Parts: sequence; structure tokens; C-alpha cells
Amino acid sequence: MNRLVLRATLVQRQAMRYTPAGLPALDLSLAHSSTVSEDGQPRQVSFEMRAVAIGAVTRSLEPLPLGSAGTFAGFLTSQRNGRGLLFHITEVEIEPPADVQPDAPSSGSI
Repeated sequence: MNRLVLRATLVQRQAMRYTPAGLPALDLSLAHSSTVSEDGQPRQVSFEMRAVAIGAVTRSLEPLPLGSAGTFAGFLTSQRNGRGLLFHITEVEIEPPADVQPDAPSSGSI
């Protein structure tokens, strides 16, 4: 199975382009930083990854401001030049900015 789910921050986005088949495509860079457990020991992990979104998922990614955080899901392929991996994003769930609080339920009566 080739499935990657990554909580990351959008750090770079190129202009919308179109594939030879006419599908919209966005080239992105995502940054991730976390603490994971390896052999029972905490380990700091931090990296930046190249990614691409093709098709309908571009509609939710194109208007996002840089610095937006979310959970990105998709699959990995090799880059065209054969050096490194490319994350193909097929799903995205964007987190609201930290300074935006969800509406609190009203405690008053009508």
C-alpha cells in the first residue's frame, strides 16, 4: 500500500498550471515538524517536502495563504529526474488559524 497522511504547513505554492490532459495542477512545498518515538526514545523530526496536487483538490489549495496548517493525504512517487520523492496530494483538511475560535454555544434563553 502506498498511502501517506501528513500534518504539515504550506510553505510554498507555485502558480496554477495545467497538465497535458488539461487538469489543473499546483506544485507545493510542505513543512513538517514533530516529536516521534523511535525504539522508545523521543526524536525530533523536521523536514520540507515537495508535493503536487492535480485535479479537483487544487480548488481547496489554491486560495490558501502560506503558513496554513492541515492534514494532507495522498501517495508517493519518484520525481521525474529520479532524485527523491514527490508527494501527490489527493485529500486535504485545513485547520482553522490558531487565533480563530469556533462559535461558542449561547447560554442565554429566548
